[in-house]
Amino acid sequence: MSTVVRRPVAFVTAIVLFVEAVGIVVINGILATVVKNQDMSLAGLESAAMSNGTWAMGGAFGLYLLLCGLVLLLAGIRDRAPGRIARIALITCAVVHGVLGALTVGLVGWAAFACLMVVLGLIVLTLLAYGPEAGRSTDDAEPSAPATA
Repeated sequence: MSTVVRRPVAFVTAIVLFVEAVGIVVINGILATVVKNQDMSLAGLESAAMSNGTWAMGGAFGLYLLLCGLVLLLAGIRDRAPGRIARIALITCAVVHGVLGALTVGLVGWAAFACLMVVLGLIVLTLLAYGPEAGRSTDDAEPSAPATA
């Protein structure tokens, strides 16, 4: 894939992940507030503990999405493939989007599924764009050792 295509895809994916990170934190904040205001316990667990856990989960997942977005932004700016750890983070982000997409079909609906699949597609497209060159010719490869009998 050419540089003309892969840099904008990396930038768009980074922006989408930044927006998604903010959305996740806001949604978890709303859920935490609702749980805290209900003043109920679940199997002996206090509502304050559930509220704090929801805030922590939303914050951690938001930071994770920000990290993945930052990796993609740096890849787009530098026009270089992310390192091994960064690629693993992006792959896990893609897997999480796939699993969440499968779960949201029944819980939220097809629109949420479509949004998650678009983000998944953008992450995978960026990973493939900055992957090893698939169309490299054999002339560029190092010559192999001669076979001996």
